[in-house]
Amino acid sequence: MKLLRTIQLDASDSFVFEKAAGPGEWAVSRAFAFARDEPADLRGKARSAFRAGFLGLASLGRSTLVQIVEASEADRGAIVDMLAAQLVAHFGAPDVYAALPAAEEEVDFAASLCVHPASAVVAVTRSYKEGTIRETFRALRPREGAGQHARAFEFLEVVGEEDASDEYLDLAGLGKGASE
Repeated sequence: MKLLRTIQLDASDSFVFEKAAGPGEWAVSRAFAFARDEPADLRGKARSAFRAGFLGLASLGRSTLVQIVEASEADRGAIVDMLAAQLVAHFGAPDVYAALPAAEEEVDFAASLCVHPASAVVAVTRSYKEGTIRETFRALRPREGAGQHARAFEFLEVVGEEDASDEYLDLAGLGKGASE
């Protein structure tokens, strides 16, 4: 089985998000984290987290990119338990038993994104239209000759482009504190 782990190619997440996830954390999409928010009203770093962030489960920090990695059934069970505990502690679930089905569903969704080979990098773009959160996921691979530890802008989009949101996301501007 394959699941998602956060990856840092540079320090940009620490500028873009209020709290950046550490490298190597298990990760999920995290659209559920905005269930109590009005996405259209989000500004600044909260808007950046909505538009392009995965949730690192250990820190509840955000990561722009995640990497597909091999995982065991034991890893999956530990991830479900960790997410269920976080749902209780930070997202209003009444207890861990009530949170387990939601955690299972979120981890299953993360696993469903892992259709590419292990080591592929995945990015998300979220939008909010007509009361619905829409997520578009893209798998990225290094450009030819970029080397194993390429910087983020050296990546080439390879899947999901046809489903891309028409909303422009200025990552450089986000790092400088630009609003919408």
